[in-house]
Amino acid sequence: MSGPLEGIRVLDIATILAAPLAGTLMADFGADVVKAELPGTGDGLRNFPPFKDGKSVWWKAANRNKRFMTLDLRKPEGVELFLKMLPQFDVLLENFRTGTLAKWGLDKETLWKANPNLIILRATAFGQTGPYATKPGFARIFEAMSGLAYITGEPDGSPMHNGYPIGDAIGGLTACNAVLMALLGRERGNTKGGEEIDLSLTEATFRLLDSMTIQYDQLGEEPQRTGNASHYSAPANVFKTSDDQYVSLSGSTQATFIGNAKAIGRPDFLDDPMFATNASRFENRLAINVIYTEWFDTHTQAEAIEAFERENGTLAPIYSVAQIFEDPQFAAREAIVPVQDDDYGEVRLQAIIPKLTNNPGKMRHTARSLGADNDAIYKEFLDLDPKQVAELKEKGIA
Repeated sequence: MSGPLEGIRVLDIATILAAPLAGTLMADFGADVVKAELPGTGDGLRNFPPFKDGKSVWWKAANRNKRFMTLDLRKPEGVELFLKMLPQFDVLLENFRTGTLAKWGLDKETLWKANPNLIILRATAFGQTGPYATKPGFARIFEAMSGLAYITGEPDGSPMHNGYPIGDAIGGLTACNAVLMALLGRERGNTKGGEEIDLSLTEATFRLLDSMTIQYDQLGEEPQRTGNASHYSAPANVFKTSDDQYVSLSGSTQATFIGNAKAIGRPDFLDDPMFATNASRFENRLAINVIYTEWFDTHTQAEAIEAFERENGTLAPIYSVAQIFEDPQFAAREAIVPVQDDDYGEVRLQAIIPKLTNNPGKMRHTARSLGADNDAIYKEFLDLDPKQVAELKEKGIA
């Protein structure tokens, strides 16, 4: 067995990060994901830095475990081949601007005529409807217009984006979840025929900000930037230790605060009306954060971690990726694993998550070069021999 999704076939014609991530997550758990790219240029992520030997290492990680073909859907011959392949797939992933596939002759009616049971994931910036439906979008657009960037940053500074396109990652996870729900509904007979998933990546990011919406609706309050301080508990912040390292402190429950108070030698906090409950601590968060800042100023990161672990507090060192590579917990869990790569021999990537006991997924290889599997894919799905594939390549179709 190679994963619970073995036997599921996914045709991935999406680009960059969000929708392709859904395909990668499914491929990790055994789905046969065929990524079809534009001949000659391929997915734009192939041109994203950083590079090694002229090739994007990001690309290799983001599209692992897939098979790779080229096909130009802008040409009638390409559309014809595409529709012949489609009945053999369960899922289609696309993230073109709304209306693009229809313009190429691939509207949903045509897709469902070719494969009545097809699950179509459409991931766009704003969805298939509404005044913004045809606008383009990238992670920073989703983060900006969802409210996420607005609440991120220092109180007296500008809104900030994360150091990674987290809006794309949120979208990819949401897309994968949606596809799996649709597959389950089809499998159990709750959904008759195919399904169209209309995923707005801006709405996916907005959806995760649960408290923000009801806070404004019921209290008329707009959450503001608080830097590294928590929006709902105290003490909770990032603190600098005496050896110029950083730690992150949290603990909204009473049990964890007891440990956090004892760790800095202040069990008296539990009897102080200013700090006795999470509500009172949050009201007096500036005062309690000053006390913790002063304590961390006189302790190294290692001393702080030891003190909090001893008292069952909730403190974590803030790791760089280099520190993650050296951490014994990550090592014990095999969270970083070796993977075969066509160009570099062996590379290390994040392991498949979550871990399944009876039928886990499998890491097979990193993302490959443009059209690397053309001969095999065209033979398997269209019964074309290498000579016929070469002819398609000469015409710019494959």
